[in-house]
Amino acid sequence: MSDTFDVIIIGAGPAGYVSAIRAAQKGLKVACIDGWKNYDGSTAFGGTCLNAGCIPSKALLESSELFHRANEEFSTHGIKVGGVELDLEAMQARKGSIVKQLTGGITALFKANKVTGLQGHGRFLGNGKVEYTPHDGEPEVLETRHVVLASGSTPVELKTVPFDGRDIVDSWGALEFDAVPKRLGVIGGGVIGLELGSVWKRLGAEVTVLEAMDRFLFMADQQIAKDAQRQFKKQGLDIRLGALVQGAEKGPDGIKLTYEDGKGTQTLHVDKVIVAVGRRPYTEGLLGEDTGVKLDDRGFVVVDDECRTGVENVWAIGDLVRGPMLAHKGSEEGVMVADLIAGEFSEVNYAVIPSVVYTAPEIAWVGKTEEEVKADGTDYKVGTFPFAASGRAKAMEQAAGLVKVISATRDDEILGVHIVGPMAGELIGEMVVAMEFQASTEDLQRTIHAHPTLSEALHEATLSADKRAIHAINK
Repeated sequence: MSDTFDVIIIGAGPAGYVSAIRAAQKGLKVACIDGWKNYDGSTAFGGTCLNAGCIPSKALLESSELFHRANEEFSTHGIKVGGVELDLEAMQARKGSIVKQLTGGITALFKANKVTGLQGHGRFLGNGKVEYTPHDGEPEVLETRHVVLASGSTPVELKTVPFDGRDIVDSWGALEFDAVPKRLGVIGGGVIGLELGSVWKRLGAEVTVLEAMDRFLFMADQQIAKDAQRQFKKQGLDIRLGALVQGAEKGPDGIKLTYEDGKGTQTLHVDKVIVAVGRRPYTEGLLGEDTGVKLDDRGFVVVDDECRTGVENVWAIGDLVRGPMLAHKGSEEGVMVADLIAGEFSEVNYAVIPSVVYTAPEIAWVGKTEEEVKADGTDYKVGTFPFAASGRAKAMEQAAGLVKVISATRDDEILGVHIVGPMAGELIGEMVVAMEFQASTEDLQRTIHAHPTLSEALHEATLSADKRAIHAINK
C-alpha cells in the first residue's frame, strides 16, 4: 500500500472509529488500523466496547433483568406465569447477534465515508510513519500527515489472582460463561464488577463482591451510593467493603479466595471468579523507539486539553489518555481531534461528562458530588426527590431511589446531578444539556415536564433545592 494519508488512526474502538469517520467527513484521507481478534479468531472493528464491553454487557443486563422480573415481579402486575426457564445458550446467542450487527455496522460506515479500514497491528514509528502488519501478512510502512493514537485499554490483572481464562476471568470472560456458576466471586465493586455481578445474580448465582475500598462506589455522591448499596443488599448481592484480596487457590471443590479486612484474614469459597479491578492503557507495541511520545507513571499517553501529545501532528484519545475511561468521552475526543486536524475550532467540556452504572436500579451522575462541592468551599444547596413519590415510577413497579441536584447558592447554577433509580442513564441526559448551558435550578423549575413521566423527578428535585417541591415534603 503506497498511499499517503492525511490521518492514520491506530485503534477502532469508540474513540478511534468515531474520529476516523469524522475526519473523513471533513474531506480528509483516512486510514484506521485495528488489531482486535475475538475468541474464535475472527476480526472486528469496535474495540472492547462493542466486542467485549459496553454492548454485550448491556445485552446480558437486559436479558437477565427480564428473566428476573418474570420470576419475581410479573405476579405483582397480575401476570401469572409458570415454568419460566433460563436458556443461557439462546441468551448468549442473542448477545452475539447484537455485537455482530453493530461491529458490522462500523465496516459499512467506513465504506460509506471512504475510510480505509485495516485489520492488523499498527505501530507509530515517528516522523509521519506508521508500521502496519496485517493479521495474515508482512509489515509495511504507511505515511501520513497526522497520527491519532487510540489503542484503548485492557483489564488490570492481579498478581495474586492471575487469569486462567476459564475459572478466573476478566470482564470479557465473564460475558462468555456457558453455565450459571453456583457461587461467584467478584473482585472489585466498581462499575464493571457491579454490572457483571448483577447479571449472574439475576440468573441464579450466589454473588459475593469483594471491594478493597472502605466506601462503596467512592467516585459517586455518597448519598446516592449508600442508597444504591441498600438496594443491592435487598437483592441479595453480598458486598464486602475493605476486603483486600491476597490470593486464590484452586481445588477440587472450587476456588478459595483469601482476603484481609478489618477483622483479619478471611476466606471465601466460590466456583468462578471475575476480576474487575480496573483497566489500564494498552500501549504494547504501539510506539517505536524515540517517537517523542511520553507516557506518565501510570502508562497513560501524556496530552494537553486538546489531546496533543507534544509531538507535532501526533494526537492521543480515549482510554489511552487521562480522564474517565468512558466510551462517550473517547468518542467526543475523537470528534474534537478530527475537527482540529481539519483546521476548525473544537473542544470537549470535561466538566459535564456523564457516568452511568447499568444495574437495576441504574445509577447516573454528572458534575460534582456533594463531597467535592463541600471540599471546594462553595456555598451550595441541595434538592432531592424520591421515586417513591413518582406516579410513573410507581406504575412501573420501580419506585426505589432518588434524584439529587446540587447548585450554587450565589447564582443558582447547577453544579452536579446524581440519580439512582429507573432509567437513570436516560434521565441524566437532560441534566447534561442543562449543565452544558450553565442552567440554574430555576431554569429547570420553569421547564414543563410531561406528566406522568420519570423526568418529573428532575423537575421536583430542582424545586426541592428552594424548598418548593410540590409532590414531596420539603425538608
